[in-house]
Amino acid sequence: MTGVDIVETAVAAGNFNTLLAAVKAAGLADTLKGPGPFTLFAPADEAFARLYPGTIAALLKPEHKAMLRNILKYHVVKGRLMAVDILKLDSVGTVQGQSIALRVVHGEAMAESAQIIKGDIVASNGVIHVVDTVILPK
Repeated sequence: MTGVDIVETAVAAGNFNTLLAAVKAAGLADTLKGPGPFTLFAPADEAFARLYPGTIAALLKPEHKAMLRNILKYHVVKGRLMAVDILKLDSVGTVQGQSIALRVVHGEAMAESAQIIKGDIVASNGVIHVVDTVILPK
């Protein structure tokens, strides 16, 4: 474990700029800097780029803060789930309140419709798994 929290780890990685802007706009940065532990299914910048044009700009507006918080909290799980743990589970509850399905498809770990493209990025207060898609609550 490092002394660097999830937010600092994401900043250092350099490919979570949109996620970090969204976390800040939603007022969740302090939570993700907190003691945790948390598991974050973190959409990389490329995942946000796949959303319908204008979606991110709209979600970052103050009047959509609640919706943005809901979406982001759907990517966070209480506890530290390493890749080996994820492979043993069918689903996991998020801090948003709903569960996300976990499965392996053609040898690739999936969280809902998102492929986990890099796992087990360890931070002092949890772990990050990079996903290729923004997963939306049902």
